[in-house]
Amino acid sequence: MIFCEGERTEPEYLNALKRQSWVRNIAAVDVRVETGHSGSVPTALVSLAANARRKALDEEGEIDEFWCVFDVEWPRNHPGLKKAAEQARLGGVELAISNPCFELWLILHFQDHSSWLENDDARRLRRQLDGSSDKGLEPAKYMPHIRDAARRAAALDQLHAQNATTFPQDNPSSGVHRLIASMEE
Repeated sequence: MIFCEGERTEPEYLNALKRQSWVRNIAAVDVRVETGHSGSVPTALVSLAANARRKALDEEGEIDEFWCVFDVEWPRNHPGLKKAAEQARLGGVELAISNPCFELWLILHFQDHSSWLENDDARRLRRQLDGSSDKGLEPAKYMPHIRDAARRAAALDQLHAQNATTFPQDNPSSGVHRLIASMEE
């Protein structure tokens, strides 16, 4: 189960992802997107996911993993980012955080990007690459390039590890590649 803060772009991407044959054909994967609950504060999102996980465990549910997809937001970070990360760790919830925003993950489908970004810059670059007007997306432009994006995001993780750059200063970065890897497993 995936909880995300976005109300359009992220759900459109994740719903397109779950329709991919390599996701759809894996019986153990059930992707659901939850949006718009308790605002978009990461701590509220993680609370929803942790509560759903506890309920699933109590009911011996079939959902194996619970994920939250949210942004750091630059130049003005979401409140409680580190608290949300700790809350997720304690609650058994996985995180796919994009820094500065989900648009970075979309950019990585088309090109490498390793320099600092603010939200507006990321949105502008994404529009240049995919020709979109802003929110929302055309999944057909992205789905063929998922593995390229995952490779590029993993390389950013390695770069930040080499430079000892930690969350939330790890701009640019996107943990969506870990969610993708989880689906492939």
